[in-house]
Amino acid sequence: MGGDLAILACGGRLPVRLAEAYPDALIVGLAGVPNDLGGRAEEHGLEELGSLFARLAQAKVSRLVFAGHLTRPPLDPGRFDATMTALAPRLMAAMGQGDDALLSEVIAVFEEQGVAVVGAHELLPDLTAAPGLLAGSAPGKAETRDAARAADILMALSPLDIGQGAVVAGGQCFGIETIQGTDALLDFVARTPDTLRRGYEGVYVKAAKRGQDLRIDMPAIGPRTVAAVADAGLAGMVIEAHRVMILDRAETLQAVCDRGLFLAAQEL
Repeated sequence: MGGDLAILACGGRLPVRLAEAYPDALIVGLAGVPNDLGGRAEEHGLEELGSLFARLAQAKVSRLVFAGHLTRPPLDPGRFDATMTALAPRLMAAMGQGDDALLSEVIAVFEEQGVAVVGAHELLPDLTAAPGLLAGSAPGKAETRDAARAADILMALSPLDIGQGAVVAGGQCFGIETIQGTDALLDFVARTPDTLRRGYEGVYVKAAKRGQDLRIDMPAIGPRTVAAVADAGLAGMVIEAHRVMILDRAETLQAVCDRGLFLAAQEL
């Protein structure tokens, strides 16, 4: 199982889970990008994409899954091989158009090598959730209104490729996710003074951007998200059904209950 599959492993538990589910897969990592596979990943430099492509071809890989948190490592143009030198103008041009454009270009580059990029959720279908209450008590009317408002904000911002999360309390937007990420958003919300909160708890909503290619950058939540939502004083979370991954699902759902929150999935 998985003999034609390669896992490009970055940070977090997702690559580990994929490796457990697909023990025959080739596991590759990127130099300068840590992963939790304990040396099992073959390391390749981004400056030398030609060698990575050659290794995928040698292993007869026809499918590749990107898994885990990727922070862009610094690149040394002096080490570019011929393949990376040829691709750099395309990738740099896409980078200037935002994350969605860059990731679409990355997918195109690999597929030009005859390697289909697949999503982790396609290989592990239980990563996402169907609509419904997943943990905790059902949200009340105020939380339901706040969740709908946050979803409207995310959908309105979606064409601008800004972020995948928003917090609304008492109908007011307390923050949106930008390039700094979820932790920074929820820390900002946690520091909102009581005079602005006016007694409202609020809701964190996580959703994919419209038109986003979910094979390579599907939004995700996990136990750390739950802790940050609780520390921000929020009542709970709403995620987009089928389009947001729940990492470490059992631990995440238990954390929601332990912290007195709710977690629901909705079609947005």
